[in-house]
Amino acid sequence: MKKIFVALFLIMCGFISYSQVGTIKGFVYNKDNGEPILFANIILENTSIGTTTDDNGYFVINNVKPNTYNLKIQCLGFRDSTFVITLSQGGMLNLKIELLPSAQQLDLVEVVGNKEAVRTESQVSIKKITANDIYKIPSIGGQADLAQYLQVLPGVISSGDQGGQLYIRGGSAIQNKVLLDGMVVYNPFHSIGIFSVFETDIIRKADVYTGGFGAQYGGRLSSVIDISTKDGNKKRTQGKVSFSTFAVSALLEGPIIKDKENKPYSLSYILSAKKSYLSSTSKSIYSYMDNDLPYEFFDLYGKLSLTSNEGSKINLFGFNFTDDVKGYKNVADFNWKNIGVGTNFLLLPPGTSSLVEGTIAYSKYNMDMSATTNEGEQSSEISSFSGILSATSFYDKNQLKYGLEMIASKTSSLFSSMTEEVVDNSTEMAAFVLFKGFLGNLLYEPSIRFSHYASLSESYFEPKLSLKYNLSKDFRLKAAMGQYTQSFIDTKSDRDVVNLFTGYLTTGPDLYGGVVSSFQGKAIDHYIEKSNHFIFGAEWDIVRHLTLNAEIYYKTMTNLMAVNRDKLFDDNSLNTDLPDYQTKTFAIEKGTAYGGDVSLLYSDGRFYLWAIYSYGKVERENEIQTYNPHYDRRHNINVLVSYQFGRDRSFELSARWNYGSGFPFTGTQGFVEYLPISSLDYDYTSANGNMQTLYGSLNAQRLPAYHRLDISAKKRFNVFAHSVLEVDVSVTNVYDRNNIFYYDRVTSERVDQLPIMPSMAISLTF
Repeated sequence: MKKIFVALFLIMCGFISYSQVGTIKGFVYNKDNGEPILFANIILENTSIGTTTDDNGYFVINNVKPNTYNLKIQCLGFRDSTFVITLSQGGMLNLKIELLPSAQQLDLVEVVGNKEAVRTESQVSIKKITANDIYKIPSIGGQADLAQYLQVLPGVISSGDQGGQLYIRGGSAIQNKVLLDGMVVYNPFHSIGIFSVFETDIIRKADVYTGGFGAQYGGRLSSVIDISTKDGNKKRTQGKVSFSTFAVSALLEGPIIKDKENKPYSLSYILSAKKSYLSSTSKSIYSYMDNDLPYEFFDLYGKLSLTSNEGSKINLFGFNFTDDVKGYKNVADFNWKNIGVGTNFLLLPPGTSSLVEGTIAYSKYNMDMSATTNEGEQSSEISSFSGILSATSFYDKNQLKYGLEMIASKTSSLFSSMTEEVVDNSTEMAAFVLFKGFLGNLLYEPSIRFSHYASLSESYFEPKLSLKYNLSKDFRLKAAMGQYTQSFIDTKSDRDVVNLFTGYLTTGPDLYGGVVSSFQGKAIDHYIEKSNHFIFGAEWDIVRHLTLNAEIYYKTMTNLMAVNRDKLFDDNSLNTDLPDYQTKTFAIEKGTAYGGDVSLLYSDGRFYLWAIYSYGKVERENEIQTYNPHYDRRHNINVLVSYQFGRDRSFELSARWNYGSGFPFTGTQGFVEYLPISSLDYDYTSANGNMQTLYGSLNAQRLPAYHRLDISAKKRFNVFAHSVLEVDVSVTNVYDRNNIFYYDRVTSERVDQLPIMPSMAISLTF
């Protein structure tokens, strides 16, 4: 099968046309700040030739006959621009185009670039998000955040408002790969699940792949969230300060060397900081709550950008994200810390239309728990040094991308049950090739990734394929399939509905406490987790501004390593006759996930409506039983609506309603006193033992359904020429729904998630 796929890939690449007559390439920028403009439409008037800009604002038009043309550039929110160009035989024009933002936004403007993109990109299981999209959602705590927007996406499940994680199409949280400017971020969410570590105002775009992602991404089984930050303003210094009932934030950006026509390059910076004080306001403003919210976080991010007039650039960036949870439920103190530093670059080799991109980065995440019970202290750390280099070549409408990647990682964990810290080092090396081509109305994107896990001496070819067929200009079919591998696991127990501590380990035969040697009668000869994705969907532009998108998916997962919940005995010489699943600390499982999503989107620039229904079922199978993991939510509904009032659209109302069926959980049957008998003269009649929990059947019960309505109102005031004051009033959980968080296993107390919470924020942009 794999040999057939590789042969097909090479045949498809053979369709590349090298008969270029002439080439027009360049970048499109915002004239006000020098930021690249995504999805701008580039047209040679009176011809059928055109294209759109990519994530870098870059475009290429190949095979253009020598002539004089009117080149027209269009993009929503910017003034149209048209100018005359002349292309000679075999010539290559390298353009730098700047667009002025529109003085006013028109209701009937056509989103030309996006219309072109849906026909020329496969867009299977992907949502491209910008900061403007995030601001459409009601801003919990007065601050719009990526974490809140991600929870709306088709196929995405959030486990809760506090300590919540994202589960995407049946994958666990550790199976999601999150990248910030090409750097891995191991924990992108704060301890209170409504905030991410990413400040909205620094986000240029976020590509969220819920499945079927291409070979440029590897090392995860489920999904990819690829976030790029904007460069600092190249024209002038500007900033923003914001105060809310939850947090305070500040942003400053500007040029060190201004972008001017007489200078070959520019240098700019951007800095952002965000500090929460929710633990204080929950005691004062929200004193009616049954429990305090002991969550504190502090985020710092900085970036330097050096950009040439031809479009090449290099960035230096770094971040420090911290979380503190003091006295959570009077049980423990938690501390999280993300740090990272890196550089990425974009180069345009002279005389070609190709792009060369690369990233070198170091990222580390560690977590500590200091318990007030007999559980003791626990800690876990994961870090990596990574590098990726890729090149993209353009041949007419076709593209070829290829590259190399290397990730050297280290995990270390110390749990209460361990006598010593467990440290593992691993290295993953990969090579990948992607091709994008057209055969009439068919768009095909085959790709293949070769991954070598050096520490385990295991190698894998991971073929992938995405397709789109344009049945008409308004109706399209799409599909994707692929194989994926992963070498990291977490140690979070799914017997506990709420567990704020997560440990990270590297897969392998030498895991602390041992791994079972067989699974369902077959010997285990490899230790890399695997997954297969199969996706089919359709897109229909029903009428102007109204689009229906539907997808179904099926996912298989094999060789999954998990903490062995069926272990009953110590792994010693007295128990050698017992099966491994009764003595080893780690077990092997397999799983399936299947379901579908339907979304209806209406957007005319002023009114925005997005309604999504998702169905999903997840099953895991271990040595003795089949069960549903704790994130198996069958039904999930999201409705997001916003409307901008006034000629200048300075007043906006938005609302979001979410419904989710109940999560499975493991009930408590009772308690038993455990007596640690250590000798024959142990006096069990007077000794005090330790209380042990007797669990019911694994995830055999379901929590009640979850639903919540959030609303928000925003008003903008123009203070000075470049200054805007914005007031945001929002209400979370408007009708005060008592959504259950968990049941305390010891006291049987019901603990609910966030009650009704009004909030207010004031921000000043200058």
